[in-house]
Amino acid sequence: MFDANKEIDGIVNWIREWFSENGANANAVIGLSGGKDSSIVATLLVKALGKERVVGVMMPNGEQADINDSRTIAEFLGIKTYTVNIKSSYDAFLLGLSQSNVDISSNKELKINLAPRLRMATLYAVAQSLPNGGRVCNTCNASEDYVGYSTKYGDAAGDFSPCSHYTVTEMLQIGDALGVPKELVHKDPSDGLSGMTDEDKLGFTYAALDKYIETGEMEDEELKKRIDRLHKLNLHKLEVIPAYTR
Repeated sequence: MFDANKEIDGIVNWIREWFSENGANANAVIGLSGGKDSSIVATLLVKALGKERVVGVMMPNGEQADINDSRTIAEFLGIKTYTVNIKSSYDAFLLGLSQSNVDISSNKELKINLAPRLRMATLYAVAQSLPNGGRVCNTCNASEDYVGYSTKYGDAAGDFSPCSHYTVTEMLQIGDALGVPKELVHKDPSDGLSGMTDEDKLGFTYAALDKYIETGEMEDEELKKRIDRLHKLNLHKLEVIPAYTR
């Protein structure tokens, strides 16, 4: 039986211990997308470190329809925030590639993945700007990681990852137990980049995926093959960069 409150205590203690060894006075820096994961993880950071040591960063790419959700969690927690619009950098980057004769039109994922990589660069820049330094928080969960629903060196990066071993189903329970606003915890998950929900884009629900991860059970054989294929294709995102050993 999953005990959300017990897990919260474990995560909070782990965050405190990690910072005691990797930046006793440093701030935790987190991107606030307005979605469940960043909202829940930001709340855990405040519980562990206090609101004075948590910095939220909002990074719209031009206009972001749900940016008020990012503001909602920041105000709920009372944390300091920065808003860095990445559109000028994003557009300049694409223009530079195009002017260098790089084909940016043949693969739409190129443009989709560029934004989270620029956002991660932004988070590290903000972290380095802080007087006591900052440590960038990864907000991925186990369900997304299992099928590679993250951008390598984008939202899949970070200095520490409090919730990467929890499924979406478990994250929802943690969010509710923490008292995070329900409209954020139970918001339809979306990458904010493709114009689709996560589940529409993946082709299956997180509930079905989580059951398969936890039990190995999947009634739909074609869906099982799809999930297995995605998992195998994206394992490289979970591994430390391979290096030749002399």
